[in-house]
Amino acid sequence: MRGLGLRGVAGLLAVLLSVSLAACTDNGGEGEGELTIGLLLPSRAVPRWEKSDKPLIEKRVKELCPECTVVYANAENDAASQRQQMTSMITRGVSALMLDVVDPKALRSSVRAAQREGIPVVAYDRLAEGPISGFVSFDGAQVGRLQGQALLDGMGARADGGGVVMMNGDPSSPNAAWYEGGARSVLRDEVRILKSYDTLGWRTENAHDHMSAAISDLGPSRIDGVLAANDSIAAGVISALKSAHVSPLPPVTGQDADLDAVQRIVKGEQYMTVYKPFRLETEAAAAMAVALARGNDIDALVTTKVDSPTTKDVPAILLTPTAVTRETIGRTLVRDGVYTIDQICTPKLRPACDRAGLTR
Repeated sequence: MRGLGLRGVAGLLAVLLSVSLAACTDNGGEGEGELTIGLLLPSRAVPRWEKSDKPLIEKRVKELCPECTVVYANAENDAASQRQQMTSMITRGVSALMLDVVDPKALRSSVRAAQREGIPVVAYDRLAEGPISGFVSFDGAQVGRLQGQALLDGMGARADGGGVVMMNGDPSSPNAAWYEGGARSVLRDEVRILKSYDTLGWRTENAHDHMSAAISDLGPSRIDGVLAANDSIAAGVISALKSAHVSPLPPVTGQDADLDAVQRIVKGEQYMTVYKPFRLETEAAAAMAVALARGNDIDALVTTKVDSPTTKDVPAILLTPTAVTRETIGRTLVRDGVYTIDQICTPKLRPACDRAGLTR
């Protein structure tokens, strides 16, 4: 499985534009007004789902299909709730489903139920199991590799045999193992992994508890770096380190480029995050879902194929993530319009922003 490089991203954008133009003129079967796209997101614990993914998907579906309706549900990280939500959408007779799965095994039967009703399922961000019609995400192994390499860079001389604590994601998410595998491929033979935790629900408070336990067991002087799987986990890690009066803070990784994480990077509390341009992911997934809802093929969109535990050769789009440190915030997140300098640089952060080169 490969992500898209810069040329691939440019090519994908061109294809998405052509699909968009075609979608606006293609009546695609019976009554375009009857088309409904079901969107199922996994939780509110990670800010990106409600703040970025949902509005971007809704906007893009409307652009591609003005008569389409998006029906939304959030599972609050509960697989049973997501099964009920999916059953409700299947009963309603949606034209296609976009599923960001809480637990792939628990939702497998629901995906099969959708197939029996002729409803295509696009796995969004996380690879669902069962007969899915497509998959859109970022290359999770590359996410982990970026985190692992940045952690080594941040540790400097201590990267030679230093001690690392790994704060992985929720084991029910297929992405958690994907990220961890990529990170370990970089860290092995370089550092000693002293502790490794799974963070249920990707929740900040769970990460805080695990980090507090690690500090208690190991002592702060033995912790030279922390591999945190995303920014919510990083927030809990850093809170625990500060509560234990650890100074200076060891480098801590992250993912998702949450605004508060970017501000922690500016302050020097978090070393890096992984930026995943959500607009590209949402546009690709929306184009795939609309095409499938209309009964059209998605060959023009697909860039690769992936295997799930149940299904081989799933048509997929895998995008390339980017590492962001204090030195690169301006030429990544600010340049791409994710945040303005004013959003990042509150009055209290202005001196730190000036040192980071974040000036108007």
